[in-house]
Amino acid sequence: MTVKVRFAPSPTGPLHIGGARSALFNYLFAENQGGTFILRIEDTDLERSSRESEESIIAALRWLGISWNEGIEVGGENGPYRQTERLDTYREYTDKLLQEGHAYLCYCTEEELEQERQELIARGETPRYLGKCRNLTAEQRQAYEAEGRKPVVRFKVPAGEQIVINDLVRGKVVFDSDGIGDYIIVKSDGIPTYNFAVVIDDVLMGITHVIRGEEHLSNTPRQVLIYQALGMKAPEFAHISLILNNEGRKMSKRDGDTSVIDYYNKGYLPQAVVNFIALLGWSPAGEQEFFTMEELKKEFSLERVSKSPAVFDLNKLNYINSHYLKQTPAEELVDLAWPFLKEQGLFLKDELTEADREWITGMLEAVREKINNLSEIKDFLHYFTGTEAEEPNEEAKAVLTGETVPAVLDLFRQKVSAALNLDIAEGKKILKEIGKELGLKGKDVFMPVRIALTGQMHGPDLDRIIALLGKENIEARLEQTFNIIK
Repeated sequence: MTVKVRFAPSPTGPLHIGGARSALFNYLFAENQGGTFILRIEDTDLERSSRESEESIIAALRWLGISWNEGIEVGGENGPYRQTERLDTYREYTDKLLQEGHAYLCYCTEEELEQERQELIARGETPRYLGKCRNLTAEQRQAYEAEGRKPVVRFKVPAGEQIVINDLVRGKVVFDSDGIGDYIIVKSDGIPTYNFAVVIDDVLMGITHVIRGEEHLSNTPRQVLIYQALGMKAPEFAHISLILNNEGRKMSKRDGDTSVIDYYNKGYLPQAVVNFIALLGWSPAGEQEFFTMEELKKEFSLERVSKSPAVFDLNKLNYINSHYLKQTPAEELVDLAWPFLKEQGLFLKDELTEADREWITGMLEAVREKINNLSEIKDFLHYFTGTEAEEPNEEAKAVLTGETVPAVLDLFRQKVSAALNLDIAEGKKILKEIGKELGLKGKDVFMPVRIALTGQMHGPDLDRIIALLGKENIEARLEQTFNIIK
């Protein structure tokens, strides 16, 4: 059997972490098994679906490095790949179910359904449709239609059956058909519901494995019943666990960033996000924690997907991302960092010069050990840009009252002014010379200079700060400090 899987998002918003994980697991499984991965769009929620959301989802998948063999933008022999473009196909199978007695027209109003629901709740029973319209006569149907009622199509759920799902992650799961009730498969406007359309699409596209979130498990018996009614073989199911926050609750927007685009906008690297998401519910055979996409393709298997909930730990993501930031070549990191520098009003140009790239490279080397993502660069820029240092606190001001401080800063200013090329090596050399000429220990030189240039007693390497600030900014900041110590 050739494996064929799919990811079928509803384009009602951005791609969330849970959806990205489903897409990734399907992609990795297909790649591992030498199979086919399809991307199709479930856009039958006409009010909320949009092409903008569809394009956003596609862009997020491509950013993550997830590609597909068939589907939207790629094409294939099983198209079209948007549900709204497949309505004639669904109509054909709706007619088949109606003709063979597996479905029927239901004319119940919302008010009637709500009354039935409340009565069931009052009796302590599970709310479900009890089949009022199951056996309408032709005359009854005509009477309802004369009232202007528009019918939905309901699936006729067989009574007293056990629906067994042998889930590849969760094991054997059994549902009782009597607790389901006849459910709608086509709405009154002719649009199929999810549970119906997904079955037809999966059958016609030859899907062999359905890998999706645990929240879809309750839909599965409804879908299996449709497969059975149509005389079609159901695919294998694998329902992956929920993603919880650190407090053990299902992740929501209250927990902060939940969509892939949020992490793109914050300067997380796609390989880090993929690595992190892969470990949400899947565990490798060994102790390895950093994986390239190619390594994940080789390692991934459904057997190692856990049925226990996964926990979204931002600290773990930051740890993984900081690893990849350290591993990324400087040239590549410059291009990734440039948009975040633009946001801060720096390098607002169409192209970077060699001097620009050199400065950004130096800045990144100074901070890459200290940041979790590229948006955090902004928190360090005050060290390297501008004519004004941060306002020193009382402890830092106390250092500036030292007896040798004026001599240190004055000599530092002279040497910086005389330097032909103020790079890192020159910065180190200047600091050493000051200590030697004034007979001072390193700390008595470094600390006054650091506070003069940054207003702080701690921060990035001082020789890098000197090289990146440049002569004009250093002169202005020293002048500011001399005004404080007068």
